[in-house]
Amino acid sequence: MQSMNAELNWLKGILFSLTLLVATVGAVVPRSAGAAERISSAVILMYHRFGEDGVPSTNIRLEQFEEHIKELMSARYNVLALTDIVEAFAQRRRLPENTVAITIDDAYISTYTQALPRFRNAGLPFTVFVTTGPVDGGNAGYMSWAQLKELANSGATIANHAVSHLGMSSADDETNRQELSSAQQRITEQIGIAPTLFAYPFGEYSRRTTELVDEAGFAAAVGQHSGVAHERANRLELPRFALNETYGDIGRFRLVVNALPLPVSEVTPADTLLREENPPPFGFTVDNQIDGLERLNCFASNGPTTIERLGARRFEVRIAKPFPPGRGRFNCTLPARDGRFRWFGIQFVIP
Repeated sequence: MQSMNAELNWLKGILFSLTLLVATVGAVVPRSAGAAERISSAVILMYHRFGEDGVPSTNIRLEQFEEHIKELMSARYNVLALTDIVEAFAQRRRLPENTVAITIDDAYISTYTQALPRFRNAGLPFTVFVTTGPVDGGNAGYMSWAQLKELANSGATIANHAVSHLGMSSADDETNRQELSSAQQRITEQIGIAPTLFAYPFGEYSRRTTELVDEAGFAAAVGQHSGVAHERANRLELPRFALNETYGDIGRFRLVVNALPLPVSEVTPADTLLREENPPPFGFTVDNQIDGLERLNCFASNGPTTIERLGARRFEVRIAKPFPPGRGRFNCTLPARDGRFRWFGIQFVIP
């Protein structure tokens, strides 16, 4: 609970800082143009529960959810199935601006009772990442296979979220392979379609787990680190913006669905599993099509950051103290045009 509260406080700090940035530089930020605007991108949203008020950290209140749907129904946005977005990235096809995908993790019953009818009425596609163990076990609070089949027949994409919702970065290869293959088999048997997408439980992945997911044949995989997916990103490490009661107000929602990509390369360290070096030597190089880099700002989940610019486009971000065991995050944002932000995030796993 302490780590959850710390993370919530960190996110509040990020949102407060972003609000200040919008107020102070939004009117004078130069409009990004040319090649930078040709980077095909999409915002991927992540939900868990709907109207389950006893679990605020993973729940969205129904009035918040309905505001989200109303916003997405405006002509500004292009809501697509995540499978279509991944295919467009692979084929280097240009996506319309303000493309958004909706994803839901775990297969809780409120996806069926609350989200499905609202998505049906709005005609919005969505993806459900299914943790198959609780579904097979008939666990209270989860959908049944018959209900998941109904979702699929309604146009939802049913995808793989492992069997037991384990922390894959701390599991051995044999366990992870079994989790992937068993969940894949059950979904294929029950739904009739083999999933092409995977979501890492807790958003935790390492270099080795991405290799195993790749070996299993998935077209793409998503985490729980904030940021905008784009055609140049690693298809096995696509970011998502998490939405819950605390971070589901319409102001924050509009902030993230209007976010732009911040393409980077040469990210260090190469592995997000921190076995030894903690705090990590976090750094990255910003794509040469992005300008205004003097406005780059980075936040860490465990305290203040120091940013050093090396040359024109290389940035090193340091924190004074190590991340505690669990998960640690950096979020880096850059003011862009029309009060929008470019956004790049990363999540580290600390044993």
